Amino acid sequence: MNSTSEETRNDDPIKWFGMAIAYLPSLLIKSGASFLRFKRQAKKAGKVFRKELIDQGMDKKMAAELTQEYVQASELFKTLMQFRQT
Repeated sequence: MNSTSEETRNDDPIKWFGMAIAYLPSLLIKSGASFLRFKRQAKKAGKVFRKELIDQGMDKKMAAELTQEYVQASELFKTLMQFRQT
């Protein structure tokens, strides 16, 4: 029997696709959890940033505007869409 017969081929795309599908739910849960953790950290960092600006003597309105710009950088989907448009 030939060692490259159909039963023993390791490069079957359907087989690889089936194996990838099996890991998809786990991958989605892990990436979703990482995304939520990232967003929570960005929000917390924004609060610290705003507080530090105010503590350094900046007025609250300007600190809020700068904080909004700072936190906006963590909005991954908007950032990706900007790259897509260019």
